[in-house]
Amino acid sequence: MRIALDAMGTDRHPDIEVAGALQALRELPADFELLLVGDEPRIARALAEAGPAPAGRLHIVHAEETVAPGEPPASAVRRKRKSSIAVGLGLQKENKADAFVSAGSTGAVMAASLFLLGPVPGVDRPAVATPLPTSAEPLLLIDAGANVDTKPHHLAQFAQLAAIYVEDVWQRPNPRVGLLNIGEEPEKGDELAVET
Repeated sequence: MRIALDAMGTDRHPDIEVAGALQALRELPADFELLLVGDEPRIARALAEAGPAPAGRLHIVHAEETVAPGEPPASAVRRKRKSSIAVGLGLQKENKADAFVSAGSTGAVMAASLFLLGPVPGVDRPAVATPLPTSAEPLLLIDAGANVDTKPHHLAQFAQLAAIYVEDVWQRPNPRVGLLNIGEEPEKGDELAVET
């Protein structure tokens, strides 16, 4: 598996991403490779300071631009076609990476993924999913950010996406899906929750 990682996403980029990449490669199976996407000279310096990477498992892909926190997502995606987010998603689109991960602007990642990868057939918009620990087994919280003006049919699509993820990735058949709300009664909650 080959994963593209936005090395310019955090406030302390690329040092945090490089440290995380090295730790991940120590813990992941030998067939995992990471592509660090961003400012190549800065990533190379951070790698030199952090220590050696496993041979053949860590590669740098240069990206000239970075999406700054607070930049309007849609305009950043249109203007910065050589950003670490756009280049990383481009690697995924070209099948040079199996996945793309970023700790950068959530809105920019979502906008760029729609622009570069297109929507999943039958799904109107992407949703952020976050695994949460519980005393028994983790649960998947979906639509954990970046969506505004969500409609009931979007929530139904998100529920389907989450169920597929839990079944396929976590290998848990027939996952239970719920709607986080202020009460169980059908009339409780805001208009979106009631209609959903």
